[in-house]
Formats: sequence, C-alpha cells, structure tokens
Amino acid sequence: MRRLSVFGATGSIGVNTLDLIARDGAARGWRVVALTGGRNVALLARQARSLGAELAVTAHAEAYAELKAALAGSGVEAAAGPAALLEAAERPADWVMSAIVGAAGLAPGFRALAQGGTLALANKESLVTAGPLLLAEARRHGATILPVDSEHSAIFQALAGEDIAAVERIVITASGGPFRCWPKERLAAATVAEAVAHPNWAMGRRISIDSATLFNKALELIETREYFGVAPERIEVVVHPQSVVHALVGFADGALMAHLGAPDMRHAIGYALNWPRRRPLPVARLDLVALGQLTFEAPDPERFPALRLAREVMATGGLAGAAFNAAKEVALDAFIDGGLGFPAMAEVVEAALDRLSAGAGLTIAPSGLDDVLEMDHLARATAAAIIRERRQRE
Repeated sequence: MRRLSVFGATGSIGVNTLDLIARDGAARGWRVVALTGGRNVALLARQARSLGAELAVTAHAEAYAELKAALAGSGVEAAAGPAALLEAAERPADWVMSAIVGAAGLAPGFRALAQGGTLALANKESLVTAGPLLLAEARRHGATILPVDSEHSAIFQALAGEDIAAVERIVITASGGPFRCWPKERLAAATVAEAVAHPNWAMGRRISIDSATLFNKALELIETREYFGVAPERIEVVVHPQSVVHALVGFADGALMAHLGAPDMRHAIGYALNWPRRRPLPVARLDLVALGQLTFEAPDPERFPALRLAREVMATGGLAGAAFNAAKEVALDAFIDGGLGFPAMAEVVEAALDRLSAGAGLTIAPSGLDDVLEMDHLARATAAAIIRERRQRE
C-alpha cells in the first residue's frame, strides 16, 4: 500500500490530484495520510472524509474549531496552523503533492523530502527561491522530485532516455493570458475579474493573475534553469494561444521534441502519480484535424516585463529569486485588494529588486532555508514600503 499526502488539497492542483486518486485509489492501494488546505474548510473536510485521510490541516489557526466540527465522528484528525503543516509533512508518505501556492509551500516541501519518497512539485516557488537547497535536500535523503507544472512535466517527458548534454535549447510556451491582444495603454484599467478570466486553463485566482502578467511564466523560466540545469540563454519563451504544445526540447542534431496535450493539469499530475509508468487518464484526446492549426508568437517585453526581470534575476543569482518571488506576491496582493494597478505590479517588483541590490546581499548564495526566508521577509517589507510610497504620491 502506497501512502500519500496532498498539500494544497483545496486548490485547483489539489482538487485534480484527489480526483485521480478517487477514481482508482482504492483499487491501486493508496492510503491518504494528510490533506492540507486554506480557508475552504468545508471542502477540506469533505475531501478528508471521502478519502479516509488520517489527518486534515488548515493553515489558519482560527479555523481549527470549524474544521474539527466538520470532521466530528469521521475518525479524521484535525489540526491547524503553520506548525501543524510542518508536522503533517513529517508523517511518513511515499508520494507527496506540494501544491501550496507561494512561498508558504517552501518549508513543508523541505520537510516532506526527509521521508525519502517522491515529491510531486507544483509549488514552483520552491525552486525559484531555493532551488539548489531543495535539490541538495532531495539528494541527501534519496528522494525524488517530479515536476508538476505542465511545462516542466513536458520537458521531463521529452528528456526521458536522453542525454541532457545534447540539449541545445528548451522552449516553454505561454498562452499569453487574457490580455495577450490588449494595447499597453488599456492595461492600466484592467480589473481583477478580467485578469482571472484565463482563456484556456481553469486555475486559482492568484495563479491566473500571474498568468495574465506573465509572472507565472517568469517563475517558470527560473524553475527550468534550476531543475534541469540548463543555461538561461538556452531557455526560450514563446506565446502559444492554444495551450496545446506545453514545451519543446531542441537537441544538438536539430531535432525538436514537442509535448502536446489538452490544457488539463491532470496530464502532468497523472504522470507524476504513476511515474515511471503510464496509466490511462480521464483527459481529452486531441483531434488534430479539429484543431486545424497551432500558432506561435514572441512575447511583448514592453507590455509584459516580467520575463525580462526573470532573466535579470537569473543573472544575479544568489537570493535574487527569493526577493523576486516575495515582491511579486506582495504586488499581487495589492492588485487584488485594489491598491495597485495591473502594470504597476511589475514596476513594484523591479523597484524592490533595485532597492535590495544596493546592499541586501542579493548575490550571496543561501547556506540554508533560514537565509531564504530572511530575504523573503525583507523583500516583502521593501515591496510594501514601495507601494505605500506610490500611494502617497498619488
């Protein structure tokens, strides 16, 4: 019997993961150890009950009473708060889905690696902020990290049986989001509702907005470099509005291997769940004739500067990734709360990186997770201060 835990069970990745588990979990001998979520306590409790989880954890301590009441009589243990998340990650499991959004997923992922099993990594911030540390931790415990971002899963699959030394280029695709065709002057008036309306993917609010700004793709640029060890200049981004080609790998002989699939995260999740084998998945099969054509275009650096910032972060190295992600999360919160315009998110992130580069040690390689978390805290405070200054000037 294989034991598994899902961190971020109530988000889109977690829901899709549990959908696959529920379909054939009992037949395949899965045992659910821990499920964690945020404020959607009712959904978390339903998931834990239906799958017979040993433990359900909400990240918010004030929601403990609600979760405990919802699980009364089920035999599922309830817990709440950051310490409970870490305790859940320490419970033995063979396979762990890391799908907590943002830097909050970093520490639980590190704790889970200590079990020596498989970490299915949907939390891209772990590699962006602490890639070398995370990979070293996996090696230390003999654990396996499998990518769950659709792009990185596609790259991983295209590289199966290949020599990474023969890779000439890696191309990751971006849908372009809901504002792909908007003129620059119109972006200033973009609303949260418009930014969340992704044309292809059904995702949570935060990641949907990150897709609209291309910050999601910026993080994936850094993630590609960290996970696959490819030089930044060998990584390309192209806009592909149909979201059918998820990534391409080019080799020294000129061959270009593409991974195609319907825009459904259960492709990548199912691959990580079943690896190293493949099993049938309940996803749409492509009808190439019906598709008719696949198109590609270059991203516009003027309207979407996040990709340029990501390349600058990779050039800086050290703790720049942690600062980049933290400033981005603060700017995103401000946009959601109505205190920052859509284009201003990138402006705040760039200003924060500029300010921190004056003497905060961005180029210093972290010696441990505490260094990453310290930079995360400093960058958040810096970005928040920049936002306050902007508001005072307005």
